[in-house]
Amino acid sequence: MARPYNFSAGPAMLPESVLNQAREEMLSWHGSGMCVAEMSHRGKEYMSIAAEAEADLRALLAIPENYKVLFLQGGASSQFAMVPMNLLRGAQDADYIKTGSWSKKAIQEAKRYCTVAVTEGGHEGKFTSVPSQLDLLLGETAAYVHYTPNETIEGVEFPYVPDTGEVPLVADMSSTILSRPIDVSRFGLIYAGAQKNVGPAGLTIVIIREDLIGQPLEGTPTMFDYKIHADNDSMYNTPPTYAWYLAGLVFKWLRELGGLEQMAVINQRKAQLLYDAIDASGFYTNPVRPDCRSWMNVPFTLPNPELDAPFLAEAKTHGLLTLKGHRSVGGMRASIYNAMPEAGVQALVDFMAEFERKHG
Repeated sequence: MARPYNFSAGPAMLPESVLNQAREEMLSWHGSGMCVAEMSHRGKEYMSIAAEAEADLRALLAIPENYKVLFLQGGASSQFAMVPMNLLRGAQDADYIKTGSWSKKAIQEAKRYCTVAVTEGGHEGKFTSVPSQLDLLLGETAAYVHYTPNETIEGVEFPYVPDTGEVPLVADMSSTILSRPIDVSRFGLIYAGAQKNVGPAGLTIVIIREDLIGQPLEGTPTMFDYKIHADNDSMYNTPPTYAWYLAGLVFKWLRELGGLEQMAVINQRKAQLLYDAIDASGFYTNPVRPDCRSWMNVPFTLPNPELDAPFLAEAKTHGLLTLKGHRSVGGMRASIYNAMPEAGVQALVDFMAEFERKHG
């Protein structure tokens, strides 16, 4: 029986081959007699898993040697506090770009530690675009500039990387990391919750330039100090071992696919297929300005909210799951992360056309 297509925004679907490999290795990883979830994180078996996962991630993203890669817990939401705690380094203010729900939450948390200057995106309270480079409010005394390249809820994406000069650029890449190549050297710090393009919930990846480590705010908890984690190879405490292992399998899957260059081609093709179907229809609407549309999260509305429930019910019978939009936006949202095959997007487009014929 074929598995349904899961369009969840996160936790999201994982590559089927990765799940199959994890199943095969569940009772005994490589003849060790142990499931990975049973291993000591300091044992030689697990240490090899962790080291290989980091090496594969470094290869995928071409991470420079002067960056540390941390595998942490707490989700991206903990990073909302860890970033100012570690990157203010004596400064009193930071710049943030607000383009949706997640950047808004990051701003709220940062205000607990410093003065925050905000560049507003969107229009009339709705997040449907991002500000241009010329519109960014960048202060001379800011410790760093924070932005969210892809807003999961609103489906808004930056078509460019902000130029912040010598000021470190910080990015919450939770819903876009590994979807395409990036130049890591343009960032001071990148963080991402794993549960969209990397692996299961419980793991958070931080990629940080070494010169930004080591000057946390006084009173910063030990577990919120990047230096502690960097000095202990992300094993100051017991890390999320099984999530780290599964992430490593995803990294290998991406490398076998052809790397992020090939993944980008596939992702762009998937997104274009869905947006073309929406734009060609007089029935479905996407509210985002075309040049700011997300490759990963595609929101769309039907002409009448009363059609939402029938749409979701009929979609489920076609093996198309979790298409309901976020409560703050309404309508539908199709999250088409790396693990979503092109066949899944085609199945959704075909269903949408059929539903329009019946109800349009």
